[in-house]
Amino acid sequence: MDSIVVVGGKKLSGKISTSGSKNAALPILFSSLLADGVHRFDNVPALRDIDSTELLLTALNCDIERDGHSMQVAVKPPIKPEASYDLVRKMRASILCLGPLLARYGEARVSLPGGCAIGSRPIDLHIDTMRRLGAEIDTEEGYVVARAGRLKGDRILFEKLTVGGTENALMAASLAKGTTVIENAAKEPEVVDLARYLKTMGAKIDGEGSSVITIDGVDELVPGRHRIVADRIEAGTLLIAGAITGGDVVVENCEPEHLRSLIEHLIACGFDVTNDETSISIAACDSWKATDISTAPYPGFPTDLQAQYMALMTQAEGTSVITEGIFENRFMHVQELVRLGADISPMSQVAVVRGDRGGLSGAPVMATDLRASASLILAGLVAKGETRVNRIYHLDRGYEHLEDKLKSLGADVLRVS
Repeated sequence: MDSIVVVGGKKLSGKISTSGSKNAALPILFSSLLADGVHRFDNVPALRDIDSTELLLTALNCDIERDGHSMQVAVKPPIKPEASYDLVRKMRASILCLGPLLARYGEARVSLPGGCAIGSRPIDLHIDTMRRLGAEIDTEEGYVVARAGRLKGDRILFEKLTVGGTENALMAASLAKGTTVIENAAKEPEVVDLARYLKTMGAKIDGEGSSVITIDGVDELVPGRHRIVADRIEAGTLLIAGAITGGDVVVENCEPEHLRSLIEHLIACGFDVTNDETSISIAACDSWKATDISTAPYPGFPTDLQAQYMALMTQAEGTSVITEGIFENRFMHVQELVRLGADISPMSQVAVVRGDRGGLSGAPVMATDLRASASLILAGLVAKGETRVNRIYHLDRGYEHLEDKLKSLGADVLRVS
């Protein structure tokens, strides 16, 4: 099993390009199931989760061709509309095939999903949505079994914000009879990107990016071509990497407006952060002050950047309070940061970080989930000596060659087996 070894003490500098968004690519790839024919996608990141999605689509009788960051999905009716346990267990996003399969074929059998253990993340909202649209759903032997004639549009009010639930509702409602109104819909850029591709296919959607989305169902969709939006979480991680090392870094090919909350917090810390339409620059800074964050749905501070920001706060002047408002179990990286010498007191949803510039020392640590992996690597960039981050298969699910990108900016980073 691979590990990443980081030797701290190097200031990062230079320009680095952002890859396509994992969280946008996954639902968009699954949306291809809504229309037979050849779908073409550009800016698809090279990640384990994309590999898992390819395997699942192949099992559903699709023919896949990949050339660098381009991907072609030739969709044919599946022999059986089923997503098996072996294909779903490693990736929670696999539940996103439920809506397209049910809308297109009137039935679906999808294994209960796996993924990072950062909270319960129940799929009840997905199931309730399909029931609202007219499906009959049971759970049998670890599978969600859904059946329906043609789905029928309805009002869907989410009790809590759900990105995946909104995405599944969007896809299913696009082929439902009549009008569907999604209230308390997720506003994330990845939801907007999915809506853009569905509209390219011929879907009638209005209000994406707001809390109320209206979908007028159509009889048929057709394949199209789409460029996946830039990964705002990767861009934010690279920006924090520049910040924590006191370096000069320009993150290119990104969407600065998607990271406005992070940018504002970095400026509040004392960093000089500027941006144009497609890049963000952070200037060298020798010291910065501790600043609190509270994670929230978009456009709030992303939960997927909380762990990386916590690493930054270990080097700040003063004490910061980090509140996790999305997941109930997303502080598992704390104990590993403490192994490196961080002074952090965690509760279930709140962590107090007492900054100490230069106070970290290298040690072996264990990555517990995708974003924790990045946090520990960032901490290793400023820790004295060598930090070895183990179990980095999590990292490969969501970051495309992160160690190579950091190395190109001057970091002393090495992947070892």
